[in-house]
Amino acid sequence: MFNIFSKLNKTAEHRRKWIFGTMLAFGIAGLGASFVLAVEEFHLLKDSNAVLSCTINLVLNCSEVMKTWQASVFGFPNMFIGLMGYSVVITTAVVGLAGAKLPRWYWTAANICYGLGAIFAYWLFFQSVYVIEVLCPWCLIVTFVTTILFANITHYTFSENMYKLPARMNKKVQLFIKNDYGKILTATWIVLLAMLVYLKFGEGLFA
Repeated sequence: MFNIFSKLNKTAEHRRKWIFGTMLAFGIAGLGASFVLAVEEFHLLKDSNAVLSCTINLVLNCSEVMKTWQASVFGFPNMFIGLMGYSVVITTAVVGLAGAKLPRWYWTAANICYGLGAIFAYWLFFQSVYVIEVLCPWCLIVTFVTTILFANITHYTFSENMYKLPARMNKKVQLFIKNDYGKILTATWIVLLAMLVYLKFGEGLFA
C-alpha cells in the first residue's frame, strides 16, 4: 500500500513539475519576445524609417505592423501588456515549482485572464494575416506562446478540478486529459494557424 501511495505521489510531483516547468519556459519566451518588441518600438519612434531586426522581407516585417492602429489597441503599444502579463506567468510558475499552493480563486482568475489573452492574440493574428497582410515574426512567437500557456493552465485547472465539476462530468474530463486529447487539440490548432499563414502568403514567406 505504501508503494502505491509513493508511486502516486511521484506521478503527481512529476506532473506538477512538468506543468509549471512548461509555464516557466514559455513565460520566459513570451517575456523575451515582448521585450524585444518594446525595444524595436523605441527604435521606430526615434526613426520611422529604421530597419528593425525583425524586418526580413515584405511579408515578415515588424515595422509595418507597428505603424498600424492594431499595434496600440488600448492607446499604448500592445507589447507592454505582454511585459506585464508574462511577468505574472513567470512568478506563478516559480511559486508552483517551489511547491506553494495558490487558492482556487487565483487559478480560476488566471485561467480566465489567459483565455482573454489568447483571444486578443488570435484577434491580432487574424488582423495581421487578413487585414494588415503583413506578419510580425515576434508577434507570431507571442501567439504560439500564448496558445501553449492557455492550454497549459487549462490542463492544470481541469486536472485539479478547480471548477468543482460534478463527479460524472469530472470523470469524463479526467479521461479526456489522460488520453492527451487536449494536447492533440492544441497541436491541431497550431498546425491550422500555420496552414492559414502559408495559404495566405505562400512562397512570399521565404522570399
